[in-house]
Amino acid sequence: MSDKKNRKEQNPEELQDATANLEEIGQEQAEADEQSDLTAEAADTDTTAIELAEMKDKYIRLMAEFENFRRRTAKERIDLTKTATEDLMSNLLPVLDDMDRAKQALVEVHDVESALQGLDLVFHKLDGVLQQKGLKVIEIGVGSEFDSDFHEAVTQIPAPSEDLKGRIVDVIEKGYILNEKVIRFAKVIIGA
Repeated sequence: MSDKKNRKEQNPEELQDATANLEEIGQEQAEADEQSDLTAEAADTDTTAIELAEMKDKYIRLMAEFENFRRRTAKERIDLTKTATEDLMSNLLPVLDDMDRAKQALVEVHDVESALQGLDLVFHKLDGVLQQKGLKVIEIGVGSEFDSDFHEAVTQIPAPSEDLKGRIVDVIEKGYILNEKVIRFAKVIIGA
């Protein structure tokens, strides 16, 4: 019986020690599990943050590329429209010059008054259409100052008077501006 009594007396102490040991082991295991969970969550959070940052970067770059593309195509469309109009106007200029010459020839022949009126109507109609499209004549008068931005000197002749030296003496061919751009320089003769 004494053995049984000793066991009963030892059992509660051993039980307390064993229980304390188990609690310590359980706490250590719980801390290890918690640490492992935190590490896994941190790794998931880091991966998610990196993926999110990469996606944001791709999105920003894609938006910038799209904006550049939109601007570039709009500019190209405007340039194409202006170039197409410029080509049309350049092709119509010889017709305009021929009509101007024909009108001058008809003025000399006085018996063709009705033909002159008809030609004048056509000339004004063509001139109106060209002006609507942005074509303007470079206005030059005899004695005007030479401007290389608008004039092309074809030749020099002795000036008929002192005040015409270095100035425009005659206009051989009119110059034209289309939408604020010179598409043909006025061909002029300069007094020397």
